[in-house]
Amino acid sequence: MGATAKAKSIDFSYFGGAESLDEGRSPRRTTVVSPTTQDDGKVHPGPPQDPTEFLWLMTEEPHRTRRMAIMKAHPEVTKLMGHEPLTKWVVLGVVSLQITLACLLRTYHPLSPLFIGCAYIIGGTANHNLFLAIHEITHNLAFRSVKANKALAVFANLPIGIPYSAAFKRYHIEHHKFLGEDGIDTDLPTRVELLCLNNVLGKVFFATFQILFYALRPGFVRTQTFTQWHFINLLTELVFDYVLVKTFGVRPLIYLLMSSFFAGSLHPLAGHFIAEHYIWDGLNQETYSYYGPLNVFAYNVGYHNEHHDFPSVAWTRLPALRALAPEFYDTIPSHPSWPMVIVNFIRDPEVGIFARVKRKPKSHGNNAEESSAPPTPEQKD
Repeated sequence: MGATAKAKSIDFSYFGGAESLDEGRSPRRTTVVSPTTQDDGKVHPGPPQDPTEFLWLMTEEPHRTRRMAIMKAHPEVTKLMGHEPLTKWVVLGVVSLQITLACLLRTYHPLSPLFIGCAYIIGGTANHNLFLAIHEITHNLAFRSVKANKALAVFANLPIGIPYSAAFKRYHIEHHKFLGEDGIDTDLPTRVELLCLNNVLGKVFFATFQILFYALRPGFVRTQTFTQWHFINLLTELVFDYVLVKTFGVRPLIYLLMSSFFAGSLHPLAGHFIAEHYIWDGLNQETYSYYGPLNVFAYNVGYHNEHHDFPSVAWTRLPALRALAPEFYDTIPSHPSWPMVIVNFIRDPEVGIFARVKRKPKSHGNNAEESSAPPTPEQKD
């Protein structure tokens, strides 16, 4: 009834004489758990985006406002905040699994079906889990101590084969604090990517080599100062790789690197890279959650609106956060499937590299790179 009234109030002459906003459009890709009169989860809320340009907004990113509203409506949300002791044991198990499997596969050729199958199915899933372990640890959610969290991130980095945990921490904290700000949030595609990859083949290339874009783009957009933890991360990884190759040969390292590539390529879990902040269905919404079963392997990173609203809530308590405030989370669009996000991203002309919200950077002085909040006394060593 509400959708019908809304349709009648629209002057369709603005849409080239179309009889509806859905005429000739792709199917709706996102769903709404609890439909509202504003969005029933079936029709497109707005027209498709201009595919030649990013969506530039003047509004503030939505998470601070929603966080304040939830804290006002549910002050008990603060009880969900804090570190999760289980994280370190999960990390230990996955790191042990990957190193053991890498050593067991040393007698198989890297191009054999068994080697590639293990690298994709087991290794890709395990290393993606470690990507997201480092993401969780970046928010200081494994230990109270900042240094202990950084050390665990370096340890979790070992089976990935390439050092990145120290650099990721700074880039990711900026992603939270300056979401969508061009030149600061390195999660955003660049204009070069928009110009070169804005077609089906370009999107296939992007989805296949996502891991390289996320690894290389930050260095071109916003370089970092090399710190003690960058050095520790680099040295530890190089020593680990050297010992592994010296002891078991090069094939275990090939397995780990292949696992990392598959983890950030056309892998079911890699759908979250696109699902989180690309915009869909004519919406201006810049963060999307996913509540499906793949969260089991991904530290519940699918609860992405919840995570951005409350980065201090650990992965095990994100479902409880959603259950605490369903009026805030179940009424906004979410993705029903990560694998289908990749498929739809490639084939749907209404979404592509252009489908990101950008904002002009504000003046943050010289401290944007040091944007994480200072540690509390209990976090200091």
